[in-house]
Formats: sequence, C-alpha cells, structure tokens
Amino acid sequence: MVRNGLEPWHLLIVAIVIIVLFGSKKLPDTARAVGKSLRILKSEATAMKGEGATHPAPSGRAPSEVAGDDAAR
Repeated sequence: MVRNGLEPWHLLIVAIVIIVLFGSKKLPDTARAVGKSLRILKSEATAMKGEGATHPAPSGRAPSEVAGDDAAR
C-alpha cells in the first residue's frame, strides 16, 4: 500500500501544520532552544567518552563494602 513512506509533499504538509500550530513568532525561539539543547547534549556525550570506562558502584560505595554487607546479613 504505502510504497515510499514519506514523500516531499508530506513534509510540506507537516511544516505547514507546525507553522499554524505554533505561529511564526515562536518558531525562531524554538529552533534556537533546540539548537542549544543539541549543543549541550553533544558536549556532555563527548565528556562522557573522555572519562573512559571508570564507573562508580551504583550505591556510591566501593564493591568490597557492598560485598561485606552481604556477608554480615
């Protein structure tokens, strides 16, 4: 039935609906906010890659302390 998924005219209709719903005055502010959010996300992802594979224990304690708690119970 649907052979090509999204046609260019589908995207045009979606763009028109977005402009009508949000108004042309709010779109630049929204685009600016989305761009800023994407830049923050990218910088955080880069920072996480730079940290390496060192991850703290989920409880915030050393694994030996967690194992000691299990033995005491």
